[in-house]
Amino acid sequence: MLLAAALLIDWGSGRLTPLRAGLWALLACATFVVFLPDRVLAGEGWLEVRGLWRRRRISTDALVSVRTSGVVAVRLIMRDAYGGRLELDPRVLAANPLLWHRLDTDASHARRCGTLREGVDVLCELDERISGDQARAVFTRSGL
Repeated sequence: MLLAAALLIDWGSGRLTPLRAGLWALLACATFVVFLPDRVLAGEGWLEVRGLWRRRRISTDALVSVRTSGVVAVRLIMRDAYGGRLELDPRVLAANPLLWHRLDTDASHARRCGTLREGVDVLCELDERISGDQARAVFTRSGL
């Protein structure tokens, strides 16, 4: 859309050249790369974040630590027993209850097995926030 709008405006003003068209295409590609969101996938015992060029995967049933970093842009940092590390925006979990349920179930398994040593309080706080948001959404939809 950005490329089409820029080319149309440049063409309309009569200043469109092959060099300018190439620069507009480069700007549109750079904008796409910057704003392309990571894709988050989960299955039984694993969580994966796929970016444009790399893929990070952890074993959620073997979590060792869960931390948060940042104040304005909060990130959830998880590490597993096999050396895997993954960063994730907690809003992704809040927006997808099934994804959160999968992570919470596997983290509970890790807690029972004794591998999860750091971050139980972070997961409890996240669970309270997500459950509260979901309850508010249900009450709003029902008119209460």
